Amino acid sequence: MVDMSSDLDGFDRKILDVLAVEGRVSVTELARRIGLSKSPTQARLKRLEDNGVIRGYRALFDPIRLGRDHVAFVEVKLTDTRESALAAFNAAVMRVPEVEQCHLIAGSFDYLLKVRTAGMTGYRAVLADKISTLPHVANTSTYVAMQAVKEEGLSPLAPPGASA
Repeated sequence: MVDMSSDLDGFDRKILDVLAVEGRVSVTELARRIGLSKSPTQARLKRLEDNGVIRGYRALFDPIRLGRDHVAFVEVKLTDTRESALAAFNAAVMRVPEVEQCHLIAGSFDYLLKVRTAGMTGYRAVLADKISTLPHVANTSTYVAMQAVKEEGLSPLAPPGASA
């Protein structure tokens, strides 16, 4: 994966800023908002898609309205951390739909999972039947979220060199 952030100019960043908040904006409206005509905006959009900066477009669902309001963060410690074991775990965890996010961690455990289910009973079943049976799992620790304070995905981009 190549870091293209230094190749993005001000117009590219404006495009990404708008799309981060409103992915369904028309190209005409996008062009108006960033201050370019439609053709160069379309060309930039296509380049950002072709280069993998924009990986796709999707709808964001309200998990609470869909009955998936239970969020647990799970620390996973593996019995083996050689590359083949990590690859086996990575491939298997991708097939667990309740796992929203999976991160390899540098610390006292190996992975941090974000798991979303309909409730504690559903979570316990996912933990017992799916997560605990993933390759090389030695043990897990669960932290239940009480409230999502911020959960909006990627923020609009800051200009290069700007402090966070």
